[in-house]
Amino acid sequence: MLKVIFDTDPGVDDAMALLYLHRHPGIDLVGVTTVFGNAPIEITTRNAQYLHQQWKIEAPIAKGAGRAFDDGRDAAHFAPIVHGEDGLGNIGVPLDVDHPIDERSAAQFIIDTVRADPGNVTLVAVGRMTNLALALKADPEIAALVKDVVIMGGAFDVNGNVTPAGEANIHGDPEAADVVFTASWKVTIIGLDVTLKTTMSSDYLAKMVEAGPSELRLLSDLSQYYIDFYRQRVGLDGMALHDSCACVYLTEPHLFEVRTGPVRVVCGGLADGKTIQAPDHGRKYVGSAWDGVPSQLVCTGIQPDAILEAIRAVLVEGRTP
Repeated sequence: MLKVIFDTDPGVDDAMALLYLHRHPGIDLVGVTTVFGNAPIEITTRNAQYLHQQWKIEAPIAKGAGRAFDDGRDAAHFAPIVHGEDGLGNIGVPLDVDHPIDERSAAQFIIDTVRADPGNVTLVAVGRMTNLALALKADPEIAALVKDVVIMGGAFDVNGNVTPAGEANIHGDPEAADVVFTASWKVTIIGLDVTLKTTMSSDYLAKMVEAGPSELRLLSDLSQYYIDFYRQRVGLDGMALHDSCACVYLTEPHLFEVRTGPVRVVCGGLADGKTIQAPDHGRKYVGSAWDGVPSQLVCTGIQPDAILEAIRAVLVEGRTP
C-alpha cells in the first residue's frame, strides 16, 4: 500500500482526486491537509470535512495555511468563477459540517506523519504549496524522510491559466513553490503541459455515474458548475482533470513522459509564478539561479485515454486498470 498525504484546496477537480485516492485499492490515504486556493481556508477545510462525511473517508483532516508563505504577498485571489462560491460547484454545502479536525496545523501534521514512518509517505499537493514550504521551514530534515512529492502545478512549454506566465497553484504562492522545488527531495511536477490534454466529457462522467457506486452522484452534481465553466470559456463539453492526473501518476507513472532538471519559480514582476526548468540534457547554464538546485521531474507527455480508463476503473469498479 502506498501511503499518501493529500494536500488540497477543494475545489471540484480536487474532489475527484480525493475520491480516486480513497477508492484506489493500492493507496492508503493517511491524511488530508487543507490549504487556501480555490476558496479561502475556512471553505476549503469545510469542503474537505463535507466530502469525508459524505464519502465515509476516515483519513484525518488537518487545517492548513490561509495565507501565502511570504507575509508580504497579497495572495487572496480565489476562483469562484471556476469552482463556485462554495468551492464545490454551488451545490449547497452546509455552513457547518460535523466532522473532526486534527488539532495540529497541516505543516505539523505532515512533519509528524513523515517522521513516524520515514521513507514511506508520499506527499501529493494539488493546491498552493504553502503547507509543504512551512513544513520544510519548520523541519528541513523531513526532505530526506519523505518518499516522494507529486505536485499539480506549473506551466513549462505552454501558457499559464491565470496569466500567460503563471499557472494558478504556483501563481497563488510562488515563494512557497520555489522552496518546494529547490528542496533536496524528489519532486514530480504535473502541470498544464499534460493536464490540459486530459479531459473528461460530460457524457463520460454520466456513464460512470450510471455504472458506478452512489458516491459518484455527488461527484457528478458538484462537477456540473465546473463543466459549465469549460463550456462557456473554451467550448469544451467536459472538464480538465488537473488534480486527478497527479493522483494517477502515483500508481501509473508509465502513462507519463518526463524530463529532468532543476526548476525555479519567478517570484514577482511581469512573469510572477512562471515555472522554468533548466533541463539536465542540452545546453548548460553556468552562474545562474539554477546552479546547485536538485534535479526534479517535469511531465511533458501523457496518455489521456489511458488516464481516463484508470480513473474510471478506480471510481466505478474500485480496481486498478
